[in-house]
Amino acid sequence: MFYKKLFNKQSSIPESIKERMELVKSQAVPDHVAIIMDGNGRWAKSRALPRIAGHHEGMKVVRKIAILANNIGIQTLTLFAFSTENWKRPKSEVDYLMKLPAEFLDIYLPELIDNNVKVQVIGEKEKIPSHTLLVVEKAIERTKNNNGLLLNFALNYGSRSEIIMAIKNIVKDIKCGNINERDINEDIFSQYLMTKDLADPDLLIRTSGEIRLSNFMLWQSAYTELWFTDCLWPDFDEGHFLDAIEQYQKRSRRFGGI
Repeated sequence: MFYKKLFNKQSSIPESIKERMELVKSQAVPDHVAIIMDGNGRWAKSRALPRIAGHHEGMKVVRKIAILANNIGIQTLTLFAFSTENWKRPKSEVDYLMKLPAEFLDIYLPELIDNNVKVQVIGEKEKIPSHTLLVVEKAIERTKNNNGLLLNFALNYGSRSEIIMAIKNIVKDIKCGNINERDINEDIFSQYLMTKDLADPDLLIRTSGEIRLSNFMLWQSAYTELWFTDCLWPDFDEGHFLDAIEQYQKRSRRFGGI
């Protein structure tokens, strides 16, 4: 309870942001926003801090943006938390990153529940340490009946691996006679992906100035609007997020048509 009161007190939203929120809500907001949260290490290095300090600071931003997304009516927020390639990082950093979900949920889960947020995870769960998976599954269970924002963590996720697994499962179902290869189309293929129960992202945000997808939702992002910012993830705030939403609302989405 102490943590909850403390963070609520510190997170008072400026009036200027509240006004922008109301304007954003008066127009169509994206149903699904995905974010590649990049720049934690560089943020820490610029302050002569260890990389894990950047990851810890970035964790606080996750809470801030999730609450804002929920308040403006976004249905799904997918956050690229740990990629299948991140195992290549130093073991000490990987170990810390695997502890972050537990730390985040220990502190913020009560507030997420109060805000009707539902927690979900996509990724290769069998490779996630049991202590991490236990906390994540507990959060999923405790929020399963919530119907506000779906806060979806991509944990040990890689899009190419996801697509290969989908192909293997399709081949298996063809051999078993469950589907006919002549019936395979985009809709059926999508049902074999980890995101089968989610709409494709309407908007994808990447922080830190890098302009690439980095093996994130390659199939799902075929017609996603992309928004890049030089801001490092630990410095990303409500204003930056609203910048992205406002830019999205100015774009015309034609999906290959006129």
